[in-house]
Amino acid sequence: MKNQPELTLRIPEDLLRKLLYVSEAEGRSPNNHILMLLRNNVQYFERAKGRIDQNKLRSIDLSEYEKNSDEA
Repeated sequence: MKNQPELTLRIPEDLLRKLLYVSEAEGRSPNNHILMLLRNNVQYFERAKGRIDQNKLRSIDLSEYEKNSDEA
């Protein structure tokens, strides 16, 4: 699998329990469930506000979220 950036998520315990419950009920891992929710949110945003400019996306610095090669 391609080395993907990582994002740490702080989440209240009750919401985490609900996420785990819904993820299991939907047959997804918690990670895949969150990705689906994010994709849906981006689609909603783009329908409401217009497509996000690819040049603006490319200008966003992801270095804070990329794994250090030292950690592998």
